[in-house]
Amino acid sequence: MPENQEISLSILKKRWLKFKTLKRGYYSFILLIILYTLSWFLPLLINNRALVLSYEGEMYFPVLSGYHTGAEFGQDVPGEAVYRQLQATWTEADNGNWIIMPVYPYSPYEDITAVGNKMYDPPSNTHWLGTDNTGRDVFARLCYAFNISISFALVLTILNYIIGVIIGGSMGYFGGKFDLFFQRIIEIWSSLPMLFVIIIISSIIRPSFFLLIFIYTIVNWIGMTYLMRAEFYREKSKDYVAAALSMGQTNFKVMFKHILPNSLVPVITYFPFAVVGGISALVGLDYLGFGMPPPTPSWGQMLDVGLQNISKWWMVFAPVSAQFVTLIMVVFIGEAVREAFDPKVYSRLR
Repeated sequence: MPENQEISLSILKKRWLKFKTLKRGYYSFILLIILYTLSWFLPLLINNRALVLSYEGEMYFPVLSGYHTGAEFGQDVPGEAVYRQLQATWTEADNGNWIIMPVYPYSPYEDITAVGNKMYDPPSNTHWLGTDNTGRDVFARLCYAFNISISFALVLTILNYIIGVIIGGSMGYFGGKFDLFFQRIIEIWSSLPMLFVIIIISSIIRPSFFLLIFIYTIVNWIGMTYLMRAEFYREKSKDYVAAALSMGQTNFKVMFKHILPNSLVPVITYFPFAVVGGISALVGLDYLGFGMPPPTPSWGQMLDVGLQNISKWWMVFAPVSAQFVTLIMVVFIGEAVREAFDPKVYSRLR
């Protein structure tokens, strides 16, 4: 067993080293990992609430504690405190009070009701990518939408993989009537008009992140099922499977301990392209108005607003550019992964 583990590790190491030689895929992978990791800390980087402030000797952490009225800090404004104004006022007064704001002090949700925000304000030093039709900062919404899009695609792909591997693997392994039964179910299920289902459900129930994941998972697992069915059919006829069964291994162990590890190459190489499909699906739904509920930041919703007023070029340029760069990086990663798992010695990407 230790020898087998060493062989497996050496194969994985060779594939990883080959992946690193494919520069555009490797650098895209590193950059995307960094950006996605940073996106989870966006409330600390892009927000209209202060990170920390000191008022009359007391410390407050609005970004963590949440809502604070302006009256709490001696500010004459209705509702929540306007921390950007507080920072300017306290800096000018030099009264011992101080405040630390995020790097980009605008929220993706604050609209024209916030002081200083204007509808369709063009890009400037204040709003890097301008504002939209309700005065919300485009750059802030763009960054938050990146996290939502990638998270949606990853969760959707992982769920599809789990269902597809279990059902497809069982179909390929057991075959016979079991395989025929599920094939007929899949043929019927795959004829389901997906867009109409989403429209009907969205008109009855307010769509949410997890509801959209559930709706898409209903039919998206079918492609992976057929792929795994073919892999299990091919692998179960090999000698190592017969040897495992003759040693008394259960069907579960044979399927997931022996066959599955030898069927992972097409699964891994297909993963980045499945993520591309997930991102595009969410953008398409949001553009049509059946995706994430407003005011959730969304590339599709931003594109829809931009196309309604094409003269505001930044409203089209920002979401299209963000989607293009993200998708091209994921495609580069998928291309490099495919080459890294290619049995040929030399890569076509040289």
